[in-house]
Amino acid sequence: MKTDKLFYRIFLNQPSLISELIPEIPEDCEFDYSAPVVKEKEFRLDGLLTPLVENEKFPLVFLEAQMQKDSEFYSRYFGGIFIYIHQYKVKRNWRGLLILNDRHQDLGCEIPYQDLLNGKVQRLFLSDLLTEENLSVNLALLKLIVTPENQVVSQANQILASVKNKEEFNVKLDLVEAILVNKFPKLTIQQIQKMINLREADITQTRFYQQVLEIGRTEGIQLGRTEGETLGMTKGEANMAIRLLTRRCGNLSNELQTKVRSLSIPQLESLGEALLDFNGISDLENWLSNHSEN
Repeated sequence: MKTDKLFYRIFLNQPSLISELIPEIPEDCEFDYSAPVVKEKEFRLDGLLTPLVENEKFPLVFLEAQMQKDSEFYSRYFGGIFIYIHQYKVKRNWRGLLILNDRHQDLGCEIPYQDLLNGKVQRLFLSDLLTEENLSVNLALLKLIVTPENQVVSQANQILASVKNKEEFNVKLDLVEAILVNKFPKLTIQQIQKMINLREADITQTRFYQQVLEIGRTEGIQLGRTEGETLGMTKGEANMAIRLLTRRCGNLSNELQTKVRSLSIPQLESLGEALLDFNGISDLENWLSNHSEN
């Protein structure tokens, strides 16, 4: 307390001292010296990414997305960061990552945080992506969030067409669906799935689908030497067919799933091509009736 009063007296009587310590402040700039009480309020961080490795060179990342205007956004964001650093005694570096709609959003005054925004914090404005081509798949997914409605299906199909394997296909398809559900809140998940139906998405042109068919034809012959290996190959093809049918026609009953799993590899490949024309469960039932072995 005595030290605080000492500095108060020094700066009060020697106002030019502050300009010596902070050169960009003019010597004739006058200040009012005070010690205000700051009331702590609750701040909730939207996202904190903590490196799993015990290496202080890897920073904490304070991630937040803001799509709407909010005149208190910046003050709340930085307030939350520094309260967290104080409360949890953080001893490692940190970075900020903001996903924002466009450069014209009203997110509050930037002036108090300009150095942080220009250095510690990375801002990604999604609207900037709309004019970009040849984006990575990751950025293309983010672009889909702000893509105009009349271009959404085409953009989603391009993302799905870039997949290389089954795992990536499943992940990308789930993310595309999640983005579209958020983009079209009034539509049901079934309507969303029809929006990116297999015909429009042209799944047969994806690298993943083509590889599955080619591997199925090649390995089906090679692995067909033993009954167990043939069953393993058929099971993988059947699981893929059931997933595609579910997205095309809706949930399949246990009985229909059993019938699909009983198909041979050639039948499953034929079904994979035929389902592009399916509009519902009845089309699948008719196909199974005509193609299942007696």
